[in-house]
Amino acid sequence: MNTNANLPAHTIVDLSVWDRGPVFRHFIDDLRCVMSMTVDLDVSRLLNSLHKRGLSFYPAMIWMVTRVLNAHDEFRYGWDDRNRLVLWERIEPYYADFRPDRQTFVKLVTPFDPDPALFHRRFLKDRKRYAALDHFDQMDVPPNTFDISCLPWIRYRSFDMHIFDSGTYLGPVVTWGKYEPVGERVLMPLSLNIHHAVADGFHLSRFFLELQELADCM
Repeated sequence: MNTNANLPAHTIVDLSVWDRGPVFRHFIDDLRCVMSMTVDLDVSRLLNSLHKRGLSFYPAMIWMVTRVLNAHDEFRYGWDDRNRLVLWERIEPYYADFRPDRQTFVKLVTPFDPDPALFHRRFLKDRKRYAALDHFDQMDVPPNTFDISCLPWIRYRSFDMHIFDSGTYLGPVVTWGKYEPVGERVLMPLSLNIHHAVADGFHLSRFFLELQELADCM
């Protein structure tokens, strides 16, 4: 349970009783590594649905990714202010908002909401609210975030974002590229990086499968 009222809701992880404890220790103490996977997401139905509902693609994708990530523990691990391993009750998207007039970006956090339309409105409000900011100017960034961005100018085959810290960054890093028609479908490359201490290939695969399911019924 949360023992620090200044932090978002979380549970401190006891490695001695956690069933993944030995695996976590191995990939933190002996072999620190991050897994990266890129998959083509079929966004054909999603584009039609968003057009009918009047929702923009970028905030819709942020909402979908956040929803799937929050459904599984492996994507919600992090460290508290005393460097203890914690499981956040919820993680928030820390996304890049590109500024074409300046060819730069600002990193923003818009709190997740189960209602995609409400999240969409919050996203647009935050984009307007922080229009004068650049890069990492937003100061009220909570610790329970994950990194998310897109490269809408190119359809790539793979993308790998290395976090050059001490090798203990546990949050997901999600990126996607340009969507293009391929035959009768519209495909978009989407990449996920995650520390092997908290997730395996099974967990990466489940993320992409569930995201595709959500895209098909959004």
